[in-house]
Amino acid sequence: MYGNTSVLIMGEAKRRKNLGIPPRDKNQDIKLPQLDKKAIQQKVRSTLYKYPIIPFLFYGVAIVILVGGVFYVFKSFKIDQI
Repeated sequence: MYGNTSVLIMGEAKRRKNLGIPPRDKNQDIKLPQLDKKAIQQKVRSTLYKYPIIPFLFYGVAIVILVGGVFYVFKSFKIDQI
């Protein structure tokens, strides 16, 4: 039983070698597109200059989530019984 496990757990390269099949052709490396950091930075800055309320909304939502999480922890662990 234990002697046959090497046959069951055989990699593709070994299986191809045993069957007499040539190895697979290697795929070409996929090149990721280059990001232009200056262009992205310029787009973000122009959006922030166009809508200056965005940072305030972001921080406001973050504070509301933080206060909500603290309230949830106090409520779930019943810490307010001091």
